[in-house]
Amino acid sequence: MTQDIQSTSQSTSLSEIPFSVLDLAPITVESTAAQSLKNTLDLAQHAEKWGYTRYWLAEHHGMPGIASSATSLVIGYVAGGTQTIRVGSGGVMLPNHAPLVIAEQFGTLESLYPGRIDLGLGRAPGSDQLTSYALRRGSGSDGQDFPQRLRELREYFKPDSQSSLRVRAIPGEGLDIPIWLLGSSGFSARLSAELGLPFAFASHFAPDYLLAALELYRNQFTPSESLPAPYAMIGVNVVVADTDAEAERLATSQAQQFLSLIRNRPGQLRPPVDDMDSIWTAHEKALFEKQRAYAAVGSPNTVRQRLNDIWQETRADEIIVASQIYDHSARLHSYELLAHEVIGIKQQ
Repeated sequence: MTQDIQSTSQSTSLSEIPFSVLDLAPITVESTAAQSLKNTLDLAQHAEKWGYTRYWLAEHHGMPGIASSATSLVIGYVAGGTQTIRVGSGGVMLPNHAPLVIAEQFGTLESLYPGRIDLGLGRAPGSDQLTSYALRRGSGSDGQDFPQRLRELREYFKPDSQSSLRVRAIPGEGLDIPIWLLGSSGFSARLSAELGLPFAFASHFAPDYLLAALELYRNQFTPSESLPAPYAMIGVNVVVADTDAEAERLATSQAQQFLSLIRNRPGQLRPPVDDMDSIWTAHEKALFEKQRAYAAVGSPNTVRQRLNDIWQETRADEIIVASQIYDHSARLHSYELLAHEVIGIKQQ
């Protein structure tokens, strides 16, 4: 595994750990997927310049507000438009795909952009049942066979004499592509620990089990050839603006997106509003606030304190930042403020 994955357990401050970007390639109201993908590349190029470690894209299907469904293609687009930043999946939902297909896709990406590709894997479908059926052309998997699929995928990259596979992944075979497991429960935490793989927890949308999952992962971790010590990344929703009030206003776009999902009416990312209380019920607001348990929204000073509190609580080795901000220039400004004024990432 690439040497950039090193435990930061001895770090003494927030500025000493890597920060990365998680992009859902948001499609905004009255915009298009084409514009969304252009914005994705633009943000990636800025993130590279500002010193972020990696740029990950997430697989979702049938979502009017997300343009990264063909995740491998978008990764190639971003990697081709950047020079040094690591690019990968956060993640590819392995139950949706034949392991051979993923091995070939990421083998191709690694061949084109050597030393820069990450393969983050999840076991959720990332879609509804009908969409899952359309993707798989069958009943598919409910995720319980994820360990077997993962084993097959890893064997394509590194076959051995004991392997029962009679098919080869070309490109893919023999390539050293870091594999991460993503999750929001103890399942992937336990499997990551057992296999000695880096682990990323989806605390940006499922915060409840974060601390328990991190403890399980660290306590049960078995060193591997690729990773001698546990390495845990956490997802955090971050919106930074010049003032607390402006950041809270920008964050209402994500609040509206959450509301559309729990009302089963997913749509495109909407512009911010001045007052959410006229849109949601008290119960819906409480659900959103619960989901936002690991979020940092505000001015640079406010966000710095909140991120420091989160890091002190979790001792994460890396933080990956999601920012569902409607206006592209405001999203760029948020990531720039985060890099320069909040945590002081060294600029490339």
